[in-house]
Amino acid sequence: MAAQAPDVNHRLHGLYVITEDRPPAARPLIIGVEAALRGGARIVQYRDKSEDRDRRLEEARALKRLCSDYKALLLINDDLDLAAEVGADGVHLGRDDPNIASARVNLPRDSVIGITCYNEFERARQAAEMGTDYIAFGSFHPSPTKPHAVRADPELLRRARRELSLPAVAIGGISPENGAALVSAGADMLAVISAVFAAPDITAAAQAFSPCFTRAEETKR
Repeated sequence: MAAQAPDVNHRLHGLYVITEDRPPAARPLIIGVEAALRGGARIVQYRDKSEDRDRRLEEARALKRLCSDYKALLLINDDLDLAAEVGADGVHLGRDDPNIASARVNLPRDSVIGITCYNEFERARQAAEMGTDYIAFGSFHPSPTKPHAVRADPELLRRARRELSLPAVAIGGISPENGAALVSAGADMLAVISAVFAAPDITAAAQAFSPCFTRAEETKR
């Protein structure tokens, strides 16, 4: 497994927000993300599958500046070229995206690379062997973003904690009400979209996830 930067595990912890596909015109993407960062988001994943390269470049550059101001990580979904061009902190890769080896070759050495593992522990094991920095499992609950996503069991998080020693992300229908149980099971990060960005007060919605992590820490003690 590739060596991680000394502070990678420390930084891969907390609320992980994924940008919306279509932010409302009255509240641009950057405004929403800054509100989430004010509420305590630690990682931002820029996810935009459109073909509008110029807009994507402009938004990614703005997000990089914003995340730097808040000392948060900016990860780009699947696009290695965009991540390199804007100096993002890393990438998040799915089943049909570039592989880990390609990302390591094309991005700076200390870049964070995360892998979606769905509900497949063996995929997580292989990603760990290839040098990923974190793994993501889901969907743990019904998700309005991906209603037909495969369902994951919290036992995946427990097993990953025992066997892989990698930071893990839980995604899919995550809320302040169900998040603490997933953190207790082994999730280092809770990834959300609508639970934060669909809320009338994005900052308050992000802040509502903080007890998920504090309660889990108290349980450990």
